[in-house]
Formats: sequence, C-alpha cells, structure tokens
Amino acid sequence: MATVTVSSVIDAPASEVWACIRDFNGLPDWHPRMVKSEIEGGRPSCEIGCVRKFEIASGAMIREKLLGLSDRDYSVTYSILETPQPISNHVATLKLIPVTDGERTCAVWTASFDAPAEEADKIAKGMGANVFQGGFDALKKRFAEG
Repeated sequence: MATVTVSSVIDAPASEVWACIRDFNGLPDWHPRMVKSEIEGGRPSCEIGCVRKFEIASGAMIREKLLGLSDRDYSVTYSILETPQPISNHVATLKLIPVTDGERTCAVWTASFDAPAEEADKIAKGMGANVFQGGFDALKKRFAEG
C-alpha cells in the first residue's frame, strides 16, 4: 500500500480555513485544479456516504465518497471511487490543527492506496505535489490576499 502525507501552515485561524474547505462539493471554490463538481443524487454535501463527481483541469472526471466529516476536529475523510489513475482502496483525510501562536493553521493531508508497484511512487508524488500541496498553496494565497 502506498502512502502520502503533506503538511503546511496557513496564516489564518483553523475555523476560517475550515469554513472554506468544509463543503465536500466546494473543491472548485478553493482548489485551482478542480473546475466543476456536483453531488450525485442531490444529497447534501455534508451527508456521510454522498458521492461527488468532479472534473479536474485536464478534463478527467473523478468520483469520491465522503466517509467522515467532523466540525469539531476540522477533518474530512473520503475515498476515490473512480479515477483515470490505476489506484484502488484509496482513503484520504484532510485535517486542520489550530496553531495558537499567531492564529495559524497546520493542515495535514494524508492518503493511502493500492497501485501497481511500478507506478505507486509516481502516483503518490503527483498526488502530494499537485493535489495536496497545490491545494495548500491556493489556500495560503487566498488567505494572504484577504
């Protein structure tokens, strides 16, 4: 099983960052690689088990299922159901940890998944750099601009 963990510090209170990322259907609002998203079946985007289908900038479609959402812990857990990449058994968590020194946020995004051995490292690196760090960089820019 491949794993990837990326962490970053965002110069904004965790409650404000959480308000930005909490909506499971809201990726296009804050992540530059995601261009449109919808929740299948008209279910609420905070309902455990709902499925989002979104398009990334390359045109590829991805489906993900919400496994957990905690306003108390500032965390969201999901799994990829369909992706063009050769992965399975994917589970990821994005968690925010308040940093009281300066009202900042430590953001940690982790994932584990199965992939062909010859592709696992490349997929993990791409996921870490393009999706996780790319999202964190967008959040840092958003909060820096006010």
